[in-house]
Amino acid sequence: MAQVISARVARDRAETVKLSTKLAQAARVVALGIALGGGASVVLLPEPAVAQSYSFSSVLIQGNARVDTGTILSYAGIARGQTVSAAELNDAYQRLVGSGLFEEVVIDPRGSQLVISVVEFPTINRISFEGNNRLKDEDLSAIVQSESRRVFSPSLAEGDAQRISEAYLQQGRLAARVSPKVIRRSDNRVDLVFEVFEGGVSEIERIGFTGNGVYSDRRLRRVLETKQAGILRALIKKDTFVEDRIEFDKQLLRDFYAARGYVDFRINGVNAELAQERDGYFVSFNIEEGQQFRVGEVTVTSDLPDVDPDFFRSKVRLKSGKVYSPSLVENEIARLERLAIQEGLNFVRVDPRINRNDRDLTLDVEFQLTRGDRIFIERIDIEGNTTTLDRVVRRQFNVVEGDPFNPRAIRESAERIRALGFFTNADVQAREGSSGQQVVIDVNVEEKPTGSFGFGGSYSTTTGFGANISFSERNFLGRGQQLSFSLNTAQAQNAFNFSFVEPAFLGRDVAFGLALGYSEASNLSDLYSIQSGQFQPFFEFPLSDKTRLQARYTLTYSNITNVSGATGTLGGIAGSDLLLGEIFDSSIGYTLSYDTRRTGLDPNSGVLLTLSQDFGGLGGDRTFIKTTAKAIAQTKVMNEEVTLRATLEGGALNYSQGRSRVSDRFQIGPTIMRGFEYGGIGPREIGPGVNDSLGGQFYAVAKFEAEFPLGLPEEYGISGGVFYDIGSVWDAGDISAVGAGNKVVGNDFSDRHVVGFSIFWDSVLGPLRMDFSEPVKKLKTDQALNFNLGVSTQF
Repeated sequence: MAQVISARVARDRAETVKLSTKLAQAARVVALGIALGGGASVVLLPEPAVAQSYSFSSVLIQGNARVDTGTILSYAGIARGQTVSAAELNDAYQRLVGSGLFEEVVIDPRGSQLVISVVEFPTINRISFEGNNRLKDEDLSAIVQSESRRVFSPSLAEGDAQRISEAYLQQGRLAARVSPKVIRRSDNRVDLVFEVFEGGVSEIERIGFTGNGVYSDRRLRRVLETKQAGILRALIKKDTFVEDRIEFDKQLLRDFYAARGYVDFRINGVNAELAQERDGYFVSFNIEEGQQFRVGEVTVTSDLPDVDPDFFRSKVRLKSGKVYSPSLVENEIARLERLAIQEGLNFVRVDPRINRNDRDLTLDVEFQLTRGDRIFIERIDIEGNTTTLDRVVRRQFNVVEGDPFNPRAIRESAERIRALGFFTNADVQAREGSSGQQVVIDVNVEEKPTGSFGFGGSYSTTTGFGANISFSERNFLGRGQQLSFSLNTAQAQNAFNFSFVEPAFLGRDVAFGLALGYSEASNLSDLYSIQSGQFQPFFEFPLSDKTRLQARYTLTYSNITNVSGATGTLGGIAGSDLLLGEIFDSSIGYTLSYDTRRTGLDPNSGVLLTLSQDFGGLGGDRTFIKTTAKAIAQTKVMNEEVTLRATLEGGALNYSQGRSRVSDRFQIGPTIMRGFEYGGIGPREIGPGVNDSLGGQFYAVAKFEAEFPLGLPEEYGISGGVFYDIGSVWDAGDISAVGAGNKVVGNDFSDRHVVGFSIFWDSVLGPLRMDFSEPVKKLKTDQALNFNLGVSTQF
């Protein structure tokens, strides 16, 4: 196509020369006549600027079939009888060529007649793509601007080829080449074909850093969005070189160091060297870390007579000696401004002033309370939300029309809109409204898919192989509601679950949810089956920035039945549980959670505390109190190379009417305490042909683990860990129904100890963990589990 276009450009230039030659010849004739008749009198010669002029009594158009004659005349701009110069004829020629309608143009003055001969560009019959595999035809069709049944434009086709090449460049295919070709058809039509050579992916073979002393290359590589190429390069698409992604990585590095007190951190440059084979990059970040600063003196000042700075100072949570982070200051500013509104002080702004102390590497923080401009919000305009309702976006704002304008509150609202996960892009801007004292908030969003449907398989060392079908929608009907259901089948367990959550019940910051579930599971010896169902509506709302409360009602159904074809014998206690038949429990309960990760004040540590209680006896068959509690603490040490984690959890079950069954009592498995099978520790009924796990009404577990790199490339996503668990399950409740000749063992508290190591793998199937464990203290009747493969849950 390049040759075709070049040939046409040459022809265009030739026609220009042809026209210019004719005009030049005419000019020479005129000049010669003047020279012969002018004699020696120079003053009678015309001025040099005077050129030949033409006046045409008729204009003849030739060669046009599709373009109307009047259209050509309008582009030429020459009317019959009009006197025109040679320069004006050339301008007419340039206008016709620039119209993009003609492949060739010739303007030929023939005495009193002007002849304009044209060759029209063909029309595009169809557009096709050849050689493309990574990008489908429909993707490329959305990129090109040439259209079928439109006039073919060589320059536009070349631009389309460049746009396709840029699309491949974004996928890291630097060697991609695109060549536009035309195939002539009848009736002055052409087929436009883009021949694509995709080439290979230019992977990032190595990412390195220079200038870093505090954090290792391995730690910094985990911060970046871009990854090195590894054994999973066919599946990991983030190992390709994309220039825009490098820019994003630079911002991630700045945020990483800023959150850790390195206020002088800067990136001097990024060097990306292309391998000689053009199939790989070596990327190096040249950085300066600087010194780590901590918070010095924290003060609050005010120039407003109606504001007491001491009152606001008493509410500041930022403490001296803490590692400085801009997010800490931003959180304090937002909290102080909200406090001012609660105190009835509108238009109060908090301006931070940071004073640097290089001697002791501290930053003094002064929060100055000032009077802001009296600007109000005129309205909030939302555009781009084709599925999501306006109210879903609008409720992310803590302000409404007519409220005082606070830029920081608008930025926080923009972050909440992005955090919804409904949009690929969310842009929030403020502009001047109908007056200088009013602003309009423009919200422009771009929707993205929010639903998923899954079908797959699973394996667990406790339940065996299984299959599952799941569906989830995070923005149901564009209302911001969450809807999900799942169906799981396994060798020892079948389960169905359904959940629905309305995050803003009655327009408030209160979530309403409904959970339904049914499961049927066989015990480990396949002697009996436990059927259970649950109906649970709940409300959840925040009590503070870090604390949330869930209040719920729960109706449960449970039944224990014999497994058809079972050949073993049920023990006395399990058999008595079976005789109780169907049981319905009705209870109310709550869960109180405290999570420091919600505010993100410390990027290296966090604490999660939960307390749950359910009170049964509201019309059900039994009266009870069930209590569970959990505390998790995590921190990173050794320059964030090693993660330390400690977990304490326990539970208690007390019945004042009725008694517990094996389906109600706590059963510990490898997800709670490693090293033992599900129901592998705790009270058991032992006898001739009987070995039943009874579960306990009390349990307590303490887990300590460390996670660390194994020295493997980060792109493999593999790390290691060691752990130590200690725990116990005890008290099976009423054991008077023990079978003749049987006995209950492990009914009293007896601590078990387990040590082991883990392999963590961020696989394409999800985060997995493999635990290799060895009990160092256990009872003879306990059932150990030395290896377990499961999903790695993140704190």
